[in-house]
Amino acid sequence: MRTSEIRSIVHLRRGKEESLERRHPWVFSGAIERITEGSKPLAEGDIVDVVTRQGEFIARGHYQIGSIAVRVLSFEQEEIDSAWWLRRVVAAKQLRETLGLSNNDTTTCYRLIHGEGDMLPGLVVDVYGKVAVVQCHSVGMYHSRSLIAEAIREAYGDQIEAIYDKSSQTLPYKAELGAIDGYLWGRAAEKDNIVLENGLRFKVNWEEGQKTGFFIDQRVNRDMVRQLAAGRKVLNTFCYTGGFSVAALAGGAREVVSIDLSERAVKLADENVRLNFGDDTPHSAIATNAVEYLKDIDDSYDLIILDPPAFAKHHKVLGNALQGYKKINVRALQKIRPGGLLFTFSCSQAVSRDLFRTTLFTAAAIARRKVRVVAQLTQPADHPINIYHPEGEYLKGLVLYVE
Repeated sequence: MRTSEIRSIVHLRRGKEESLERRHPWVFSGAIERITEGSKPLAEGDIVDVVTRQGEFIARGHYQIGSIAVRVLSFEQEEIDSAWWLRRVVAAKQLRETLGLSNNDTTTCYRLIHGEGDMLPGLVVDVYGKVAVVQCHSVGMYHSRSLIAEAIREAYGDQIEAIYDKSSQTLPYKAELGAIDGYLWGRAAEKDNIVLENGLRFKVNWEEGQKTGFFIDQRVNRDMVRQLAAGRKVLNTFCYTGGFSVAALAGGAREVVSIDLSERAVKLADENVRLNFGDDTPHSAIATNAVEYLKDIDDSYDLIILDPPAFAKHHKVLGNALQGYKKINVRALQKIRPGGLLFTFSCSQAVSRDLFRTTLFTAAAIARRKVRVVAQLTQPADHPINIYHPEGEYLKGLVLYVE
């Protein structure tokens, strides 16, 4: 911001500063009493100052249209300039170095920036070898993408050779930004599309794939499947690129079946299996509806993975989402072989851990099976949860032993 510019100021209603004083990074629209515009009309994505009803500074962040009106970048009166972006990226990188993910010979893909978990709400950055993929979920972050890319380049040096922006599908559609995915800097070679996870190889398509190209958040849980798959026949539903399938085969599964509605997904899952094990592998990939497929499997499988897409992206559809989770889990619990293991997940932020567990309790009761919880799963450490923002714990999972 040039020194001649004056920021717009968001004035809170009386008492509405309490959540911010607890360092929660969101300001809801209902908490705002009025907005004083600065030297230019306020636009979505602008940086604004948030003050109490008495006019005391409390936070600085990106303004946006919607129920969340401000995403807080800082609780200090500091400039959000190139030096600030570099400090935040370096802090995120240092955490990943502490976790042993940076410069790791067996795992070359990880999340560098996880929104509120890294005090950068509205921003996701995943690293795939020498490529960083940026995904903006807010207009403010999208406007800042050049500064973000420059900070990544400075923090990583020659460790990063390309930065790709994949924000077109995650930005608020009403913002009408006309976003087009593409490289912000450099360009990846074809060999850069192959990454390692726990020593296993995966082809990642960040240009056309879902999310940033790979579901990095299941890395630790895939490794657990690898540990428990020996001798089992495995069904991987909603398989996407086949991460759980590859892990199960690496663990000695006697057979793996991968199911996804998307033809492209099952093709890539099959490709990833061949990439690791060649053509002579007990694996089949089928493009079909996973929910329908579960109806007719009898007791064919003794390890089933249910990792569906988010059934509830917001609370308005929570009831329908819970019915969806209950339905697929009832079917899996009814059909799994005695002594089988069910890995079941929800990635819906609107579904709490307790609510998910209650839904599975109901499913088990309907299935009339003896079920024990043997592990509780969550997102990995490179998807950190800001202690002031518990909503960041979006991935919930249970491993169930079914007699």
